[in-house]
Amino acid sequence: MAKRIEDADFSQTGYSYTLSLISGKYKPIILYCLMEYEPVRFNQMQRYLGKIADKTLSATLKELERDGLVHREMYPEIPPKVEYSLTERGRSLMNVLDQLCVWGNAHRT
Repeated sequence: MAKRIEDADFSQTGYSYTLSLISGKYKPIILYCLMEYEPVRFNQMQRYLGKIADKTLSATLKELERDGLVHREMYPEIPPKVEYSLTERGRSLMNVLDQLCVWGNAHRT
């Protein structure tokens, strides 16, 4: 029996769930940065991303942390030192992001 689009619900797919975790202007870039350079401090991340507001970067990192992809480590120092790294769950997503890099390198013109 053929699948019917009328019976389908995209929001219930694994693809939809994955996109909900990594979609947005900065999330994939932050995850890529952490994959390549972890641990990374806030200011280092900001320089890496270019023109991004403190508030935007902070909110995006909090979302990634809430979703269990990024770990935030705060050290009791003055001035405060905070480092970000991937969680095990975040690392498990790196094969997907790495394939985006492979495809991009192969098809870049």
